Amino acid sequence: MFKPLLAWCIGLSIIIASTSAAADINIIPKPQQMEAGEGSYHLDAHTGIDAPTSARVQQIVGFLRESIHEQTGIELSRSSHAHGIVLAFDPTVKGDEAYRLMVTPRGVVIQASSDRGLFWGVQTLRQLLPLEHASSVDIPAVSIKDAPAFAYRGFMLDVGRHFYPVSFIKKQLDLLSYYKINAFHWHLTEDQGWRIQIHRYPKLTDVGAWRTEEDGSRYGGFYTQNDIRNVINYARERNITVIPEIEMPGHSTAALAAYPEYSCTKQPLAVAHTWGVFKDIYCVGNPQTFVFLQHVLDEVIALFPSPYVHIGGDEAPKDRWKDCAACQALMHEQGLKDEDGLQSYFVKHFQSYLESKSKTMIGWDEILEGGADKNAIVEVWRMWLGNSVMHKALLNGNRVIMSGPFYLDSPLDKLTVKDVYRTDITKTASPSTPEDDQLFVEHRAQILGGEAPLWSEHANPFNAESKIYPRMLALAENLWTDKHDDAAYGDFEQRLQAQYRWLDAQKVAYGPESEPVAVYTVDYDAQHGDWQLHAKRGFDNLQNRYTVDGSDPAPQSPSFDDEVAIQQAGTLKVVPYRNDLRYDNATSFSLAHNLASGRAVTLAQAPDSSYAPASSLVDGVLATSELHDGRWVAWHDSNLDATIDLRKDTAIHAIDVGFLQSLESRVLLPESVTFLASSDGQHWTTLYTHAPAFDPSLLDGAQRFRFQPQQPVTARYIRIEADQRKTLPASFPDGAKDLWLFSDEILVQ
Repeated sequence: MFKPLLAWCIGLSIIIASTSAAADINIIPKPQQMEAGEGSYHLDAHTGIDAPTSARVQQIVGFLRESIHEQTGIELSRSSHAHGIVLAFDPTVKGDEAYRLMVTPRGVVIQASSDRGLFWGVQTLRQLLPLEHASSVDIPAVSIKDAPAFAYRGFMLDVGRHFYPVSFIKKQLDLLSYYKINAFHWHLTEDQGWRIQIHRYPKLTDVGAWRTEEDGSRYGGFYTQNDIRNVINYARERNITVIPEIEMPGHSTAALAAYPEYSCTKQPLAVAHTWGVFKDIYCVGNPQTFVFLQHVLDEVIALFPSPYVHIGGDEAPKDRWKDCAACQALMHEQGLKDEDGLQSYFVKHFQSYLESKSKTMIGWDEILEGGADKNAIVEVWRMWLGNSVMHKALLNGNRVIMSGPFYLDSPLDKLTVKDVYRTDITKTASPSTPEDDQLFVEHRAQILGGEAPLWSEHANPFNAESKIYPRMLALAENLWTDKHDDAAYGDFEQRLQAQYRWLDAQKVAYGPESEPVAVYTVDYDAQHGDWQLHAKRGFDNLQNRYTVDGSDPAPQSPSFDDEVAIQQAGTLKVVPYRNDLRYDNATSFSLAHNLASGRAVTLAQAPDSSYAPASSLVDGVLATSELHDGRWVAWHDSNLDATIDLRKDTAIHAIDVGFLQSLESRVLLPESVTFLASSDGQHWTTLYTHAPAFDPSLLDGAQRFRFQPQQPVTARYIRIEADQRKTLPASFPDGAKDLWLFSDEILVQ
């Protein structure tokens, strides 16, 4: 078949020699070479596909048939005499993922030297098809020669902190493949959940896959090994390699809750239900820890055909190792300088083990601490360290994947579509020196590509797509074309607009390009005695659906555009909807009737301007236990002294005030709290005083202090005094300095 096909392709190239602009062709990522032709190919039910008979190519043929039918409604002919679309191998097409695509009025030809190249050619052809169903469609004439700039183009999904069902993952694989993303990094284990079934250790999922939330509910889930195989096969059919990550030695609380014997303390642990970095990690001084993890990896390796296994290696506190006699003995036995050396020992052990199974290890850039073997692949994420991490990895001979600039859990206005597009992973961080630039040029071949991680502390199946798209399209373009200038971005932006219709057709809840989906605020309207719920919308057609009874808003719940009056106290919830798709979790506000609402507040010490204003103390809206919820009023190294004028003598039945504790952020409960009352603002009566003991074991969160007399107290002025802690135990780092006092609603009832 090759000679006739070659002759036909020469004919096609003559027909397609037009140099007209491809203004109506909006492929992402943009092909390296593309020339629009004259006319179009008329595709209908008489069109057939001619292709090699190998199993993988026939799978690609089936994929193309199904895609054309889904998008256009046309069922292609299966007759052996029907032609029109030709898939063919051509060894002159250089590159594993390279392809050529030619469309003329006579037909469509896709050529590549590999199955992978043929599949990417098919994905490009899909982007040339119209979206409407019809009995026939026209494909614009075009000639394309294409290959990626980077071999690794990845997306990472953290399923440990929030669980994502297989159906969600398959949908993302469809979308990622459409834009030629070729690696799905599956972050399967975390402090908050172990998500992969391991037959030899059933408690990893019986115990480690589930956690108890703050409200007492049980949360979790895991993937059976059949689920894993299902996802891997689905991804393989779409040209995507699935790379498992089994975190070690840190981020292992869920595993140690199931098998505490592999921790240093061997004490019972609970699966974590809060975010952060936890001190309990795998015990490097226990030889059985290595046996346990090797057994786990054996089952992982048997499931995943990927040449890579990611072992994490990040954020591993060494506190337990420092206090562990067996760990210290191992450190001295191996002649290691410090605990970083122990981590290097641990990492190198598993790198060797994986190599013995014909797998290449990937780790986050902390694997460089203490020294890492050059054959490991380093995923660079700590961008605040500037060029040092990249320098260290490149000079050590490691291949590198860059993910730090592409964290999709970053707010949409902090990491915009343009930011993702404009980031050049082959350039150094700013500022740079000529030596920096030269180093990157000399080691360019070691930069495999980039990856966009979605960490799931605040991402779940409701809001994940608005974080992934359209920024993932910008990453796909970035890593395929390696173009980043303003002119190229303008062209990309134009093509991006055309992609939204396809994303809508796929029911993707994509976000705006440079602003949040929705920002909700509530303020008290003293004139009318109610609250105003405001929405700043990222889309004009976003609908804000709300409830006032504490239930989650549904598609039939009342909606508003920019603001609505709320008259009743209780739990107010609001959810953004667009195109009948739910875009996020409910944003919740606890509204309380407060005699102090809207009244004047006088403060002896001004609060920190980085947090909520003083008016938040008397707006009838309670803060949550979240440090950055926008409702906490904060004082840094100073006390709270607030006076409220109720305007007239008032019968007071209760007063309560909330404070926050977050030890890691140095936010502590006050050393003492005092409530006072006065009728003239000069003479004060102490109503309540309390001095809570410092308790480092107390879970972080909000705590309210309440005064409720047996008989009402009459007063016009209320005063709240709360003092920062002046003395702390020696074990508390840095003592009583750089401390914060966080307070919310002063509730007078």
